[in-house]
Amino acid sequence: MTIIDITRKILHEGAICDHCLGRQFAKLSTGLSNDQRGAALKLVSSMNAGAEKDKELQDLLTRSSGEIKCWVCNNLFLDIDAWVKKSVEALSDYEYSNFLVGTKVTGLLAENEEILWAESGTTFAEPLKTELNREVGKRIERITGKRANLKKPQVVALLDLENNDVEVQINSLYIYGRYRKLIRGIPQTRWPCRECGGEGCERCDNTGKMYPESVDELIKPHLLAAAQCDDTAFHGAGREDIDALMLGDGRPFVVEAKRPHKRSLDLSALEAEINRGAEGKIEVLGLKFVESETVEQLKSMKVDKVYRMKITHNTTEEKLKSSLNVISKTLIKQNTPTRVLHRRADLERIRKVHSADLESYNENTAILVINCEGGLYVKELVSGDGGRTIPSVASLIGSEAKVIELEVIKVG
Repeated sequence: MTIIDITRKILHEGAICDHCLGRQFAKLSTGLSNDQRGAALKLVSSMNAGAEKDKELQDLLTRSSGEIKCWVCNNLFLDIDAWVKKSVEALSDYEYSNFLVGTKVTGLLAENEEILWAESGTTFAEPLKTELNREVGKRIERITGKRANLKKPQVVALLDLENNDVEVQINSLYIYGRYRKLIRGIPQTRWPCRECGGEGCERCDNTGKMYPESVDELIKPHLLAAAQCDDTAFHGAGREDIDALMLGDGRPFVVEAKRPHKRSLDLSALEAEINRGAEGKIEVLGLKFVESETVEQLKSMKVDKVYRMKITHNTTEEKLKSSLNVISKTLIKQNTPTRVLHRRADLERIRKVHSADLESYNENTAILVINCEGGLYVKELVSGDGGRTIPSVASLIGSEAKVIELEVIKVG
């Protein structure tokens, strides 16, 4: 079947605009817009009808010339400028350097297009919404100087044809950094009250929280102000115990600004503002912009950790050193610790201790430095947790041992 034959079948369905006719052959040529392609098809078909004295084809072309009501798009493409104006206005409250246009078509338009494809048999068409997205996008580019981005747009203008409105989708802004936790008693993220589940009760003084603040909450207000975003989400590379310090060069994290109005943030100033507001409780460093994939990479990180811990014991220095020699370079078998069984599945884990050193010794206390695989519960490595961790310092010295102070000094 020739292009003229397919064009004739399309024209048989009813009056059609240049955009919708040309779109049925969009995959056959480049360098032309669909309306240019449609106008060219009508011209060539008219010339062919004249040469062949094909009155039927000429009548069909006459029906689709001049000011017509296109049965496929209902003259949607006459309203492109109006959609461009609505889109630019809808996006005007947000800072962005790239964007994407999307379209939610009506059921009628989708049905019209399917009928046309079925009746004409064309295999060269592109969807109506693809053309509308492209044409509106090109004009937004000219007006705003921003660039369309098909893969990772910062903002999306979604044309809702049913409701004659533009819905704005704002993609999150992601900032990577490391945090140091300089005092004990602060969780990484907000911890809802166990009694009320966050509703507020006497136990939590109606705050809905187990602890008054967290690393997340010490960062959040400053990012809310800087990015003028609706909310934030905190993503950490693991977490330390509430009573542990996070020292060294800190723990990696990504903080997500949801629906930000501002994107060109001064991260040095933001870092300084967070640290000033934290008043020595936490410190953030190395803030930089990243893509959303970094969150997943962060969550799946398998990194070694180094801990310094102060323990209580009732043994000699020689016995303690001997127990650490046994643990060093050893695979440790652990069941989920008793203290977290209420929120984690009871699983058996195998983790390796790379090194276990005695930093200092006193009669009833000692300082240990443990370098191990991520996921090892180091408090239980010392106490044994009633035999749920094997081997442990307690089992090897033959008496009770317990961590009383814990510091994470290196992550990764």
